[in-house]
Amino acid sequence: MSEPRSLRSEILGAFIAGLLVIGFCLALLWHDRLIFWNDDYELSILPVFADVARSWSEGHLPLLSPYSWVCSNLAGEFQYGTFSIFVNAAVILIWKFPLTFPQQAAALSITHLFVLAAGAFVLARNRKLSFSLSIFVGLVAALNGWIICWGATDWFGALAAFSWLPWAWWGCEKSLRLSTLNAELGKLGVERWRLSVERLLPALWPAPFVYLLVTGGFPYTVLMLVLLIAWLAIKSFSQTRDWRSVGPMMFGVALGFGLAAPSWLAIFDYVQGSARSLQSAGGHWQWIVPWRALPAFILPCWTVNWADFSTRYLPHTATELACGLAAPAALVAGFLWQPRLILRRIKWELILLVVLLVLAMVPTTGLFRWSFRWLPFFHLVLALCAAEVLQLRPRLAVGSTAFLLLLIITIPMSVFNLGGSYAATVTWIYFQIAAIWALFELFLPITKVRRWMPPIVTFAVLLATYICIPPNCGVPKYNFSQDLIRPEPLDRNRLYLAIYSPAEYAYRREYRNGPVGQVARPGSTPMFAQLHFINGYSPILAAGVAREFKFFIHGEIDPDVGKYLIENQSGPGGILEQLGVDGIIIAPEIGVEPMTALWQLEFSSDDGRVFHRNGGPLARVRSVEWIDTFPGREFATAKISEIDDSRNHVAVNVDVPVGGENALLTFSRPYFRGYQATVGNRALPVNSYRGLFPTVEVPAGAHGRLSLIYRPWWLVVGSAISIVCAAIWILGMFGAVRSHEKLR
Repeated sequence: MSEPRSLRSEILGAFIAGLLVIGFCLALLWHDRLIFWNDDYELSILPVFADVARSWSEGHLPLLSPYSWVCSNLAGEFQYGTFSIFVNAAVILIWKFPLTFPQQAAALSITHLFVLAAGAFVLARNRKLSFSLSIFVGLVAALNGWIICWGATDWFGALAAFSWLPWAWWGCEKSLRLSTLNAELGKLGVERWRLSVERLLPALWPAPFVYLLVTGGFPYTVLMLVLLIAWLAIKSFSQTRDWRSVGPMMFGVALGFGLAAPSWLAIFDYVQGSARSLQSAGGHWQWIVPWRALPAFILPCWTVNWADFSTRYLPHTATELACGLAAPAALVAGFLWQPRLILRRIKWELILLVVLLVLAMVPTTGLFRWSFRWLPFFHLVLALCAAEVLQLRPRLAVGSTAFLLLLIITIPMSVFNLGGSYAATVTWIYFQIAAIWALFELFLPITKVRRWMPPIVTFAVLLATYICIPPNCGVPKYNFSQDLIRPEPLDRNRLYLAIYSPAEYAYRREYRNGPVGQVARPGSTPMFAQLHFINGYSPILAAGVAREFKFFIHGEIDPDVGKYLIENQSGPGGILEQLGVDGIIIAPEIGVEPMTALWQLEFSSDDGRVFHRNGGPLARVRSVEWIDTFPGREFATAKISEIDDSRNHVAVNVDVPVGGENALLTFSRPYFRGYQATVGNRALPVNSYRGLFPTVEVPAGAHGRLSLIYRPWWLVVGSAISIVCAAIWILGMFGAVRSHEKLR
């Protein structure tokens, strides 16, 4: 019997699904208050978002950060959702409250998990699934192993983008359904003008969700969206034999990509020539789901060898495959019951499910790496398939099937010792839950109870899983204290180069007791206290300084390059002076020191030594008489005053002597393509010193206010495209609503 539906009940249901996820996360926080505070969240995500919130409070679009050279181009890094209205709104709101670092991380993740669960619920309801099964789909989508172990606790960009995939899927399916209905009405002779009005709305549904997904900050999710759109188009064509049926959906998707144009144009431009574009082929073989790990979909303590970040095959407990036991058990029970009916009912979803599993098990190509990132999409489709089976056969013996599957997997796990260190506890809890479920099916065949068992079991099983198995999957955790928001013992007026060992070895909790990083500030943590560093966390490494000095992703510099810079380039006229570096931080384990005649030891502790250049901080804009990229030229010395070194631009008064040589100004900030310079109303070309920092040659006799503004082509073109698409969407929605009112 179909359930009564209304807009109010659907909104309430989505809200309930989100609230259940919030309750789940609060239970995890009660168990471990640092559960969302790991690895990239500590080194990268939270420091950058602190700077994003600061940028908006200053009235600036957070395109660039002045507090890191390696990770200066926030828009180009893509993972920080610079152009996502939702991500920025969440950051601004959360940073209004006096929360600690772990609490801010938890608030960000829980907010997006709420959106993900609500979207999965809406998607399931749109596919005519019952209220309880829609809750079940929402729980699996938001609380599966990959989302909790990686997206919500480490790679926030993956969660921020994937949170909108169910919504985009819902919008695309709604578009296809309405366009098919309009085509049928056309065959029945409905007025052409009326059909043209009704066709406006289907094309508008996917656009906002596609925009939020693309700007969320995870290229893999964009790839998932492309696969989803292709699958929906092929499915629709096979059913209608008319490619015009997918036209409104494709227009809506294109509109969404147009709204997100600045974000994807930025990363396309930024990644060219970056270290990421030159990554080794070995990265494509890391974190592939091995076929031997597939039993972990039933029992996630199953432990076999996986290829880790260093392509080493090490035992790994496959918590990211956890999906709550109910979903795979329901699918298996359905095939045991009547496989032909199941295939006929959900053959397209099963095809997509198999494709996603294969993609998660094969190497990647191009700029993409770590194929197991397809898993959250797989979990979502698995939940939908299982829900369809349960909708088709409500009295299916899923609990008994789950118990049988656990028994089948436990025997070889025990024989071949594949349970890892968590096997006893996890297996015992899983068996208890499955047994109780099976007894409910046998002795309490009440429809309402059976209807709610899949979401109840999923909730209980996943909660027990993450309490028994640490969900951080072995990624590093650091003892970063709240004192990182204070600059001491460093100086905010200086530019620092830090030489330290890889953070995952030098600063993780297993190796260092007590608070760490107050001096060295690994990764992008200098952004917490508005300290200017060359170092920074960047998976793309597109900045010239990152490529030239061989920085690594987590912010540490190549040891040999660091030693060379300190011992050979810290003197007068050296590259450090040209960059504007007037502070050096050296970790205790690094045995180098700068030239003592020019540098003074300012501070020393077991966390590192701080050296400051004698004579005070260097100016951020300087006029140089000679530079080695123009060995045969000498430049005039310009008078510089009133330097306004802002986030996305620099303004300075400049006065070049008349009748002499041109002046050459160097700017102590990282160079990126897209800088424009003007003095008065005259445009000046912007060059760079070896791709490290911008340089501007000012003509003799020039006088006035010189401005250096970061205004790349992708921002101009992308903003124009986005504005046009936004206008089309708003006008289309307004016209559709007004026309719909007239038709009523």
